[in-house]
Amino acid sequence: MTDTLRPPLAVAETPADGGPKKLTRSIGVVGGTLLTLSCVTPASSLFVIVPELFSSLGTFTAMSIAIGALICIAVAFCYSELGTLVPSAGGEYAMVGTLAGRFAGWLVFIQSLIVVMIVPSLIAIGTADYLAPIVHVDARWAGAAVMIAATVAGLLDLRANAWITGIFLVLEVIAAGVVAFLGFGHAERGAGSLFHGSVVTDGATGVVGLGAIVAAMGTALFVTQGFSTAIYLSEELENPRRNVARTVLWTLALSVVVIIVPVVAITLGAPDLAALSAGNISDLVTGWSNSAVGTFISLCVALAIINAGIVMVIQNSRVLFASGRDKAWPEPLNRAFGTLNRFSAPWVSTLAVGVPGAVLCFVPQEQLTNITGVAVTALYLLVAVAALFSRRAHHKHAPAWRQPLWPVLPVLLTVGLVYLLTQLDVTALEWTGGITAVASLYWLFYLRPRQADRWVITLPEDEQV
Repeated sequence: MTDTLRPPLAVAETPADGGPKKLTRSIGVVGGTLLTLSCVTPASSLFVIVPELFSSLGTFTAMSIAIGALICIAVAFCYSELGTLVPSAGGEYAMVGTLAGRFAGWLVFIQSLIVVMIVPSLIAIGTADYLAPIVHVDARWAGAAVMIAATVAGLLDLRANAWITGIFLVLEVIAAGVVAFLGFGHAERGAGSLFHGSVVTDGATGVVGLGAIVAAMGTALFVTQGFSTAIYLSEELENPRRNVARTVLWTLALSVVVIIVPVVAITLGAPDLAALSAGNISDLVTGWSNSAVGTFISLCVALAIINAGIVMVIQNSRVLFASGRDKAWPEPLNRAFGTLNRFSAPWVSTLAVGVPGAVLCFVPQEQLTNITGVAVTALYLLVAVAALFSRRAHHKHAPAWRQPLWPVLPVLLTVGLVYLLTQLDVTALEWTGGITAVASLYWLFYLRPRQADRWVITLPEDEQV
Protein backbone atom coordinates (compact mmCIF):
# COMPACT_ATOMS: atom_id res chain seq x y z
CA MET A 1 0.00 0.00 0.00
CA THR A 2 2.95 2.35 0.54
CA ASP A 3 3.39 2.44 -3.23
CA THR A 4 0.29 4.59 -3.43
CA LEU A 5 1.56 7.14 -0.91
CA ARG A 6 4.47 8.63 -2.79
CA PRO A 7 3.94 12.14 -4.18
CA PRO A 8 3.28 12.42 -7.91
CA LEU A 9 6.43 12.29 -9.99
CA ALA A 10 5.02 14.66 -12.60
CA VAL A 11 1.85 15.57 -14.37
CA ALA A 12 1.20 14.05 -17.76
CA GLU A 13 3.02 16.10 -20.34
CA THR A 14 3.15 16.68 -24.03
CA PRO A 15 6.79 16.52 -25.15
CA ALA A 16 8.36 19.80 -26.27
CA ASP A 17 8.51 18.55 -29.85
CA GLY A 18 4.72 18.16 -29.91
CA GLY A 19 4.89 14.38 -29.87
CA PRO A 20 2.35 12.07 -28.23
CA LYS A 21 1.39 12.58 -24.61
CA LYS A 22 2.70 10.23 -21.95
CA LEU A 23 1.01 9.05 -18.80
CA THR A 24 2.74 9.55 -15.44
CA ARG A 25 4.67 6.67 -13.83
CA SER A 26 3.16 7.03 -10.37
CA ILE A 27 2.39 3.57 -8.96
CA GLY A 28 4.52 0.65 -7.83
CA VAL A 29 3.89 -3.07 -7.78
CA VAL A 30 1.64 -2.99 -4.69
CA GLY A 31 -0.59 -0.23 -6.03
CA GLY A 32 -0.66 -1.92 -9.43
CA THR A 33 -1.54 -5.26 -7.86
CA LEU A 34 -4.39 -3.68 -5.90
CA LEU A 35 -5.82 -2.15 -9.04
CA THR A 36 -5.28 -5.29 -11.09
CA LEU A 37 -6.67 -7.67 -8.46
CA SER A 38 -9.67 -5.38 -8.15
CA CYS A 39 -10.25 -5.74 -11.88
CA VAL A 40 -10.34 -9.51 -11.49
CA THR A 41 -12.91 -8.65 -8.79
CA PRO A 42 -12.71 -12.01 -7.05
CA ALA A 43 -15.95 -11.48 -5.12
CA SER A 44 -17.97 -10.22 -8.06
CA SER A 45 -16.68 -13.08 -10.21
CA LEU A 46 -17.50 -15.49 -7.38
CA PHE A 47 -21.00 -14.14 -6.75
CA VAL A 48 -22.05 -13.01 -10.25
CA ILE A 49 -20.27 -15.24 -12.80
CA VAL A 50 -19.66 -18.47 -10.86
CA PRO A 51 -23.40 -19.12 -10.20
CA GLU A 52 -23.81 -19.55 -13.97
CA LEU A 53 -21.18 -22.29 -13.82
CA PHE A 54 -22.94 -23.95 -10.88
CA SER A 55 -26.15 -24.08 -12.90
CA SER A 56 -24.48 -25.85 -15.84
CA LEU A 57 -21.64 -27.82 -14.19
CA GLY A 58 -22.78 -28.44 -10.62
CA THR A 59 -20.07 -30.22 -8.65
CA PHE A 60 -17.62 -29.86 -11.56
CA THR A 61 -17.56 -26.05 -11.22
CA ALA A 62 -14.35 -26.00 -9.17
CA MET A 63 -12.74 -28.36 -11.68
CA SER A 64 -13.59 -26.09 -14.60
CA ILE A 65 -12.16 -23.04 -12.81
CA ALA A 66 -8.99 -24.99 -11.97
CA ILE A 67 -8.57 -25.97 -15.63
CA GLY A 68 -9.17 -22.37 -16.65
CA ALA A 69 -6.55 -21.25 -14.11
CA LEU A 70 -3.97 -23.63 -15.61
CA ILE A 71 -4.64 -22.16 -19.05
CA CYS A 72 -4.36 -18.67 -17.57
CA ILE A 73 -0.90 -19.46 -16.14
CA ALA A 74 0.40 -20.00 -19.67
CA VAL A 75 -1.46 -16.88 -20.81
CA ALA A 76 0.01 -14.88 -17.89
CA PHE A 77 3.53 -15.95 -18.88
CA CYS A 78 2.90 -14.61 -22.39
CA TYR A 79 1.46 -11.36 -21.02
CA SER A 80 4.39 -10.92 -18.64
CA GLU A 81 7.04 -11.32 -21.31
CA LEU A 82 5.29 -9.21 -23.93
CA GLY A 83 4.26 -6.60 -21.37
CA THR A 84 7.86 -6.02 -20.32
CA LEU A 85 9.00 -5.86 -23.93
CA VAL A 86 6.24 -3.40 -24.84
CA PRO A 87 5.04 -1.54 -21.71
CA SER A 88 2.31 0.60 -23.26
CA ALA A 89 -1.17 1.73 -22.20
CA GLY A 90 -2.36 0.11 -25.43
CA GLY A 91 -2.03 -3.27 -23.72
CA GLU A 92 -2.50 -6.27 -25.95
CA TYR A 93 -2.75 -4.37 -29.22
CA ALA A 94 0.53 -2.53 -28.62
CA MET A 95 2.29 -5.79 -27.72
CA VAL A 96 0.92 -7.79 -30.64
CA GLY A 97 1.14 -4.92 -33.13
CA THR A 98 4.79 -4.29 -32.29
CA LEU A 99 5.79 -7.95 -32.48
CA ALA A 100 3.47 -9.50 -35.08
CA GLY A 101 2.50 -6.57 -37.32
CA ARG A 102 0.04 -3.70 -37.30
CA PHE A 103 -2.91 -5.63 -38.75
CA ALA A 104 -2.54 -8.30 -36.06
CA GLY A 105 -2.46 -5.50 -33.52
CA TRP A 106 -5.65 -4.05 -35.00
CA LEU A 107 -7.43 -7.41 -34.71
CA VAL A 108 -6.36 -7.61 -31.07
CA PHE A 109 -7.60 -4.09 -30.45
CA ILE A 110 -11.04 -5.02 -31.80
CA GLN A 111 -11.29 -8.08 -29.53
CA SER A 112 -10.20 -6.03 -26.53
CA LEU A 113 -12.68 -3.29 -27.46
CA ILE A 114 -15.51 -5.84 -27.49
CA VAL A 115 -14.45 -7.01 -24.03
CA VAL A 116 -13.98 -3.56 -22.52
CA MET A 117 -17.35 -2.32 -23.72
CA ILE A 118 -19.34 -5.33 -22.51
CA VAL A 119 -17.74 -6.75 -19.36
CA PRO A 120 -18.33 -3.81 -16.97
CA SER A 121 -22.05 -3.86 -17.77
CA LEU A 122 -22.32 -7.62 -17.22
CA ILE A 123 -20.77 -7.25 -13.78
CA ALA A 124 -22.74 -4.12 -12.86
CA ILE A 125 -26.14 -5.69 -13.59
CA GLY A 126 -25.52 -8.15 -10.74
CA THR A 127 -25.67 -5.34 -8.17
CA ALA A 128 -29.45 -5.45 -7.74
CA ASP A 129 -29.48 -9.08 -6.55
CA TYR A 130 -27.15 -8.23 -3.69
CA LEU A 131 -28.93 -5.02 -2.72
CA ALA A 132 -32.17 -7.00 -2.33
CA PRO A 133 -31.84 -7.45 1.49
CA ILE A 134 -32.20 -3.68 1.95
CA VAL A 135 -33.82 -2.35 -1.24
CA HIS A 136 -35.44 -3.78 -4.37
CA VAL A 137 -34.38 -2.09 -7.60
CA ASP A 138 -34.54 -3.00 -11.25
CA ALA A 139 -31.32 -4.78 -12.20
CA ARG A 140 -30.89 -2.71 -15.34
CA TRP A 141 -31.23 0.63 -13.57
CA ALA A 142 -28.96 -0.50 -10.72
CA GLY A 143 -26.32 -1.57 -13.23
CA ALA A 144 -26.57 1.73 -15.08
CA ALA A 145 -26.17 3.65 -11.80
CA VAL A 146 -23.05 1.63 -10.95
CA MET A 147 -21.58 2.38 -14.37
CA ILE A 148 -22.21 6.13 -13.98
CA ALA A 149 -20.65 6.13 -10.48
CA ALA A 150 -17.64 4.18 -11.78
CA THR A 151 -17.25 6.68 -14.62
CA VAL A 152 -17.15 9.59 -12.20
CA ALA A 153 -14.53 7.79 -10.08
CA GLY A 154 -12.52 7.04 -13.23
CA LEU A 155 -12.12 10.77 -13.83
CA LEU A 156 -10.13 11.14 -10.59
CA ASP A 157 -6.44 10.63 -9.77
CA LEU A 158 -5.18 7.07 -10.27
CA ARG A 159 -3.47 7.08 -6.88
CA ALA A 160 -6.73 7.96 -5.14
CA ASN A 161 -8.45 5.14 -7.00
CA ALA A 162 -5.78 2.70 -5.80
CA TRP A 163 -6.84 3.53 -2.22
CA ILE A 164 -10.58 3.32 -3.00
CA THR A 165 -10.27 0.00 -4.77
CA GLY A 166 -7.92 -1.31 -2.08
CA ILE A 167 -10.52 -0.67 0.64
CA PHE A 168 -13.26 -2.33 -1.39
CA LEU A 169 -10.93 -5.23 -2.14
CA VAL A 170 -10.52 -5.91 1.59
CA LEU A 171 -14.31 -6.21 1.88
CA GLU A 172 -14.36 -8.58 -1.10
CA VAL A 173 -11.79 -10.87 0.48
CA ILE A 174 -13.65 -10.81 3.81
CA ALA A 175 -16.88 -11.82 2.08
CA ALA A 176 -15.17 -14.65 0.21
CA GLY A 177 -13.48 -15.78 3.44
CA VAL A 178 -16.78 -15.88 5.34
CA VAL A 179 -18.38 -17.95 2.59
CA ALA A 180 -15.45 -20.37 2.62
CA PHE A 181 -15.55 -20.68 6.43
CA LEU A 182 -19.29 -21.36 6.50
CA GLY A 183 -19.17 -23.77 3.57
CA PHE A 184 -16.40 -25.91 5.02
CA GLY A 185 -18.07 -25.76 8.45
CA HIS A 186 -21.31 -27.22 7.05
CA ALA A 187 -19.81 -29.81 4.69
CA GLU A 188 -22.43 -32.28 3.42
CA ARG A 189 -20.22 -34.31 1.09
CA GLY A 190 -16.59 -35.34 0.73
CA ALA A 191 -13.86 -33.97 -1.50
CA GLY A 192 -14.43 -36.84 -3.93
CA SER A 193 -17.61 -35.11 -5.13
CA LEU A 194 -15.42 -32.48 -6.80
CA PHE A 195 -14.29 -35.15 -9.29
CA HIS A 196 -17.74 -36.63 -10.06
CA GLY A 197 -19.74 -34.07 -12.00
CA SER A 198 -23.44 -33.94 -11.17
CA VAL A 199 -25.99 -31.18 -11.75
CA VAL A 200 -29.74 -30.71 -11.36
CA THR A 201 -31.48 -29.31 -14.45
CA ASP A 202 -35.25 -28.85 -14.57
CA GLY A 203 -35.60 -31.00 -11.46
CA ALA A 204 -33.65 -33.94 -12.89
CA THR A 205 -30.16 -34.99 -11.82
CA GLY A 206 -27.68 -35.44 -14.64
CA VAL A 207 -24.01 -36.26 -15.16
CA VAL A 208 -21.66 -33.52 -16.35
CA GLY A 209 -19.51 -34.65 -19.25
CA LEU A 210 -16.33 -33.34 -20.84
CA GLY A 211 -18.34 -31.57 -23.53
CA ALA A 212 -20.15 -29.46 -20.93
CA ILE A 213 -16.85 -28.45 -19.32
CA VAL A 214 -15.36 -27.41 -22.67
CA ALA A 215 -18.51 -25.47 -23.58
CA ALA A 216 -18.30 -23.56 -20.29
CA MET A 217 -14.56 -22.89 -20.54
CA GLY A 218 -15.05 -19.45 -22.07
CA THR A 219 -16.90 -18.42 -18.90
CA ALA A 220 -14.30 -20.14 -16.72
CA LEU A 221 -11.54 -18.11 -18.40
CA PHE A 222 -13.61 -14.98 -17.89
CA VAL A 223 -13.68 -15.61 -14.10
CA THR A 224 -9.96 -14.78 -13.71
CA GLN A 225 -9.52 -12.65 -16.84
CA GLY A 226 -8.69 -9.34 -15.14
CA PHE A 227 -4.99 -10.05 -14.49
CA SER A 228 -4.30 -8.46 -17.87
CA THR A 229 -5.06 -5.04 -16.35
CA ALA A 230 -1.39 -4.84 -15.36
CA ILE A 231 -0.56 -4.52 -19.05
CA TYR A 232 -2.87 -1.55 -19.49
CA LEU A 233 -1.28 0.10 -16.46
CA SER A 234 2.28 -0.68 -17.55
CA GLU A 235 2.84 2.87 -18.78
CA GLU A 236 2.00 4.15 -15.29
CA LEU A 237 3.95 1.50 -13.34
CA GLU A 238 7.37 2.44 -12.03
CA ASN A 239 10.14 0.16 -13.33
CA PRO A 240 7.84 -1.75 -15.73
CA ARG A 241 10.57 -4.22 -16.71
CA ARG A 242 10.27 -5.70 -13.23
CA ASN A 243 6.84 -4.69 -11.96
CA VAL A 244 4.65 -5.72 -14.91
CA ALA A 245 5.49 -9.43 -14.59
CA ARG A 246 5.24 -9.32 -10.80
CA THR A 247 1.86 -7.64 -10.94
CA VAL A 248 0.47 -10.05 -13.55
CA LEU A 249 1.62 -13.21 -11.77
CA TRP A 250 0.78 -12.09 -8.23
CA THR A 251 -2.69 -11.04 -9.34
CA LEU A 252 -3.42 -14.34 -11.05
CA ALA A 253 -2.22 -16.38 -8.06
CA LEU A 254 -4.17 -14.36 -5.50
CA SER A 255 -7.35 -14.23 -7.56
CA VAL A 256 -7.39 -17.99 -8.13
CA VAL A 257 -7.07 -18.60 -4.38
CA VAL A 258 -9.76 -16.06 -3.46
CA ILE A 259 -12.17 -17.56 -6.00
CA ILE A 260 -11.55 -21.30 -5.98
CA VAL A 261 -11.40 -21.84 -2.20
CA PRO A 262 -14.97 -20.53 -1.64
CA VAL A 263 -16.15 -22.46 -4.72
CA VAL A 264 -14.84 -25.70 -3.20
CA ALA A 265 -16.44 -24.78 0.15
CA ILE A 266 -19.81 -24.05 -1.51
CA THR A 267 -19.65 -27.33 -3.43
CA LEU A 268 -19.01 -29.32 -0.25
CA GLY A 269 -21.36 -27.35 1.98
CA ALA A 270 -24.51 -26.98 -0.16
CA PRO A 271 -27.34 -28.90 1.59
CA ASP A 272 -28.24 -30.76 -1.60
CA LEU A 273 -27.40 -30.86 -5.29
CA ALA A 274 -30.46 -28.82 -6.25
CA ALA A 275 -29.39 -25.95 -3.97
CA LEU A 276 -25.87 -26.08 -5.42
CA SER A 277 -27.14 -26.04 -9.01
CA ALA A 278 -29.43 -23.10 -8.23
CA GLY A 279 -26.28 -21.09 -7.51
CA ASN A 280 -27.94 -18.68 -5.06
CA ILE A 281 -24.98 -18.06 -2.77
CA SER A 282 -26.80 -15.54 -0.60
CA ASP A 283 -29.47 -18.13 0.24
CA LEU A 284 -26.78 -20.69 1.04
CA VAL A 285 -25.01 -18.26 3.38
CA THR A 286 -28.29 -17.42 5.12
CA GLY A 287 -29.02 -21.12 5.55
CA TRP A 288 -25.60 -21.74 7.05
CA SER A 289 -25.84 -18.79 9.43
CA ASN A 290 -28.65 -16.23 9.67
CA SER A 291 -30.17 -13.38 7.70
CA ALA A 292 -27.83 -10.77 9.23
CA VAL A 293 -24.74 -12.56 7.94
CA GLY A 294 -26.43 -13.06 4.58
CA THR A 295 -27.16 -9.34 4.39
CA PHE A 296 -23.56 -8.48 5.28
CA ILE A 297 -22.22 -10.74 2.54
CA SER A 298 -24.68 -9.31 0.02
CA LEU A 299 -23.64 -5.73 0.78
CA CYS A 300 -19.95 -6.67 0.51
CA VAL A 301 -20.65 -8.15 -2.91
CA ALA A 302 -22.53 -5.03 -3.99
CA LEU A 303 -19.48 -2.95 -3.01
CA ALA A 304 -17.24 -5.41 -4.86
CA ILE A 305 -19.24 -4.87 -8.03
CA ILE A 306 -18.91 -1.10 -7.68
CA ASN A 307 -15.18 -1.68 -7.15
CA ALA A 308 -15.06 -3.75 -10.32
CA GLY A 309 -16.79 -1.01 -12.26
CA ILE A 310 -14.28 1.62 -11.12
CA VAL A 311 -11.24 -0.43 -12.06
CA MET A 312 -12.66 -1.62 -15.36
CA VAL A 313 -13.50 1.92 -16.41
CA ILE A 314 -9.94 2.97 -15.48
CA GLN A 315 -8.46 0.10 -17.47
CA ASN A 316 -10.70 0.44 -20.47
CA SER A 317 -10.31 4.18 -20.81
CA ARG A 318 -6.55 3.61 -21.19
CA VAL A 319 -7.25 1.44 -24.23
CA LEU A 320 -9.17 4.23 -25.98
CA PHE A 321 -6.58 6.81 -24.84
CA ALA A 322 -3.82 4.79 -26.46
CA SER A 323 -5.84 4.19 -29.64
CA GLY A 324 -6.36 7.95 -30.04
CA ARG A 325 -2.68 8.63 -29.39
CA ASP A 326 -1.84 5.99 -32.00
CA LYS A 327 -4.12 7.63 -34.60
CA ALA A 328 -6.65 4.82 -35.00
CA TRP A 329 -9.50 7.20 -35.85
CA PRO A 330 -10.25 10.36 -37.80
CA GLU A 331 -8.32 13.24 -36.26
CA PRO A 332 -11.15 14.83 -34.19
CA LEU A 333 -11.68 11.51 -32.39
CA ASN A 334 -7.94 11.02 -31.92
CA ARG A 335 -7.64 14.39 -30.22
CA ALA A 336 -10.66 13.74 -28.02
CA PHE A 337 -9.56 10.28 -26.84
CA GLY A 338 -6.07 11.61 -26.10
CA THR A 339 -7.26 14.52 -23.93
CA LEU A 340 -6.17 14.41 -20.25
CA ASN A 341 -7.80 16.28 -17.38
CA ARG A 342 -6.11 17.93 -14.37
CA PHE A 343 -5.82 14.52 -12.68
CA SER A 344 -3.96 13.10 -15.71
CA ALA A 345 -6.99 10.92 -16.49
CA PRO A 346 -8.12 10.51 -20.13
CA TRP A 347 -11.55 12.02 -19.47
CA VAL A 348 -13.12 11.73 -22.92
CA SER A 349 -12.02 8.11 -23.19
CA THR A 350 -13.43 7.48 -19.70
CA LEU A 351 -16.82 8.87 -20.72
CA ALA A 352 -16.70 6.91 -23.98
CA VAL A 353 -16.39 3.69 -21.98
CA GLY A 354 -18.68 4.48 -19.05
CA VAL A 355 -21.73 5.98 -20.77
CA PRO A 356 -22.20 3.18 -23.37
CA GLY A 357 -21.60 0.74 -20.52
CA ALA A 358 -24.60 2.20 -18.72
CA VAL A 359 -26.69 1.79 -21.88
CA LEU A 360 -25.62 -1.85 -22.33
CA CYS A 361 -27.14 -2.65 -18.93
CA PHE A 362 -30.50 -2.60 -20.73
CA VAL A 363 -29.42 -5.29 -23.25
CA PRO A 364 -30.14 -9.01 -22.55
CA GLN A 365 -27.20 -10.57 -20.72
CA GLU A 366 -26.86 -14.12 -22.01
CA GLN A 367 -25.71 -13.29 -25.52
CA LEU A 368 -23.37 -10.58 -24.27
CA THR A 369 -21.78 -13.12 -21.91
CA ASN A 370 -21.24 -15.57 -24.78
CA ILE A 371 -19.80 -12.88 -27.04
CA THR A 372 -17.40 -11.87 -24.29
CA GLY A 373 -16.25 -15.48 -23.88
CA VAL A 374 -15.46 -15.68 -27.60
CA ALA A 375 -13.64 -12.33 -27.60
CA VAL A 376 -11.54 -13.23 -24.53
CA THR A 377 -10.56 -16.57 -26.09
CA ALA A 378 -9.63 -14.89 -29.40
CA LEU A 379 -7.68 -12.23 -27.51
CA TYR A 380 -5.64 -14.84 -25.62
CA LEU A 381 -5.06 -16.72 -28.88
CA LEU A 382 -3.60 -13.68 -30.62
CA VAL A 383 -1.38 -12.89 -27.62
CA ALA A 384 -0.11 -16.49 -27.61
CA VAL A 385 0.75 -16.24 -31.32
CA ALA A 386 2.56 -12.94 -30.73
CA ALA A 387 4.61 -14.58 -27.96
CA LEU A 388 6.16 -16.79 -30.64
CA PHE A 389 7.67 -13.61 -32.18
CA SER A 390 9.03 -12.25 -28.89
CA ARG A 391 12.58 -13.52 -29.40
CA ARG A 392 13.26 -12.73 -33.01
CA ALA A 393 15.54 -9.99 -34.36
CA HIS A 394 16.42 -7.28 -31.83
CA HIS A 395 13.67 -8.44 -29.43
CA LYS A 396 15.77 -11.50 -28.66
CA HIS A 397 18.31 -9.50 -26.65
CA ALA A 398 16.03 -6.75 -25.32
CA PRO A 399 15.89 -6.52 -21.51
CA ALA A 400 12.63 -8.18 -20.44
CA TRP A 401 11.14 -10.83 -18.19
CA ARG A 402 11.31 -14.14 -20.06
CA GLN A 403 8.78 -16.93 -19.71
CA PRO A 404 9.87 -20.51 -19.02
CA LEU A 405 9.38 -23.34 -21.55
CA TRP A 406 9.30 -21.02 -24.56
CA PRO A 407 8.18 -21.77 -27.27
CA VAL A 408 6.44 -24.92 -26.00
CA LEU A 409 3.88 -23.10 -23.82
CA PRO A 410 2.80 -20.58 -26.49
CA VAL A 411 2.44 -23.39 -29.07
CA LEU A 412 0.33 -25.56 -26.74
CA LEU A 413 -1.72 -22.54 -25.75
CA THR A 414 -2.36 -21.64 -29.40
CA VAL A 415 -3.53 -25.16 -30.28
CA GLY A 416 -5.74 -25.39 -27.21
CA LEU A 417 -7.40 -22.02 -27.76
CA VAL A 418 -8.08 -22.72 -31.44
CA TYR A 419 -9.88 -25.91 -30.40
CA LEU A 420 -11.77 -24.07 -27.66
CA LEU A 421 -13.03 -21.45 -30.14
CA THR A 422 -14.61 -24.21 -32.23
CA GLN A 423 -16.62 -25.38 -29.21
CA LEU A 424 -18.12 -22.04 -28.15
CA ASP A 425 -21.61 -20.67 -28.82
CA VAL A 426 -22.24 -20.44 -32.57
CA THR A 427 -24.29 -17.24 -32.42
CA ALA A 428 -21.61 -15.55 -30.32
CA LEU A 429 -18.97 -16.68 -32.82
CA GLU A 430 -21.05 -15.16 -35.64
CA TRP A 431 -21.47 -11.83 -33.83
CA THR A 432 -17.80 -11.60 -32.90
CA GLY A 433 -16.75 -12.69 -36.39
CA GLY A 434 -19.06 -10.10 -37.96
CA ILE A 435 -17.67 -7.28 -35.82
CA THR A 436 -14.14 -8.41 -36.65
CA ALA A 437 -14.95 -8.52 -40.37
CA VAL A 438 -16.32 -4.95 -40.34
CA ALA A 439 -13.22 -3.81 -38.44
CA SER A 440 -11.03 -5.53 -41.02
CA LEU A 441 -12.76 -3.57 -43.78
CA TYR A 442 -12.08 -0.36 -41.83
CA TRP A 443 -8.43 -1.37 -41.70
CA LEU A 444 -8.36 -2.19 -45.42
CA PHE A 445 -10.03 0.97 -46.72
CA TYR A 446 -9.07 3.60 -44.10
CA LEU A 447 -6.07 2.65 -41.97
CA ARG A 448 -3.94 0.68 -44.42
CA PRO A 449 -3.84 3.40 -47.12
CA ARG A 450 -2.79 5.91 -44.42
CA GLN A 451 -0.08 3.89 -42.69
CA ALA A 452 2.28 6.86 -42.53
CA ASP A 453 0.07 8.74 -40.08
CA ARG A 454 -2.64 6.31 -38.91
CA TRP A 455 -2.41 3.39 -36.49
CA VAL A 456 1.16 4.25 -35.57
CA ILE A 457 1.72 2.25 -32.39
CA THR A 458 3.47 4.44 -29.82
CA LEU A 459 5.88 3.27 -27.15
CA PRO A 460 6.97 5.51 -24.26
CA GLU A 461 10.27 7.16 -25.20
CA ASP A 462 12.09 5.68 -22.21
CA GLU A 463 10.92 2.18 -23.07
CA GLN A 464 11.64 1.85 -26.79
CA VAL A 465 12.66 -1.64 -27.88
